[in-house]
Amino acid sequence: MRGNDQQAYDRGTSLFSPDGRIYQVEYAREAVSRGAPSVGVRTTDGVVLAAQAQASSSLMESESIEKLHKLDDHVGTASAGHVADARQLIDYARRMAQGNRLRYREPVGVETLTKYITDHIQENTQRGGTRPYGAALLIGGFENGQPRLFGADPSGTPHEWKATAIGGSRQQIQELLEDEWSEELTLDDGIGLALRALFDANEELTHDDVSLATVSESGYTAFTADEIAELVEELDLVSDEPTDDADDTDEE
Repeated sequence: MRGNDQQAYDRGTSLFSPDGRIYQVEYAREAVSRGAPSVGVRTTDGVVLAAQAQASSSLMESESIEKLHKLDDHVGTASAGHVADARQLIDYARRMAQGNRLRYREPVGVETLTKYITDHIQENTQRGGTRPYGAALLIGGFENGQPRLFGADPSGTPHEWKATAIGGSRQQIQELLEDEWSEELTLDDGIGLALRALFDANEELTHDDVSLATVSESGYTAFTADEIAELVEELDLVSDEPTDDADDTDEE
């Protein structure tokens, strides 16, 4: 009987279980944790956004995998989780940013834009006929001359961060960020930290699998594949030495 009761709460997208949980929101968070990771780092002069954008097949064009997006001239985002859900949230954020410029003749605040997004996300956790978004976003930008970094998860809760990660291997990446982040980080330092965090979490990662962008006082800047390759080589993040398992074809 208890199993049937749990299934009833399990199916409801807007029902609390007796212990105060909304199972569909927890499942949406699980979908995010199974996605490729994205990292955000706030520095003294800007925000760094980096993401793993690994193709599922060698036949897939890597340029078609978009994990980083420009929302406005002064704000960008990184996503993790279901790509289609993330695209819907990104389109919504862009409409809110454009609407703010048309209505108030000024760029939208980073915190204000984040709350627009999280309010929209939260609505899908309390209405019937919908489901929570299976995606999380990192929103980084410049507001009143200061860099700011926010996270938005499937529950619709906004948090401001100094540095954080979403997606797979989050705990491992977060531990590295907590150990190495400092108030004195420059934008170049933040780029190095974000890249190290991604490569530390996945030893098989290459520069082709990484997307990188910064948001500074001069605006949103996306790095090219060649620029990322130079940074990875400069930071010595990829080892050319063969591993001991290279010739062992019997193990997965």
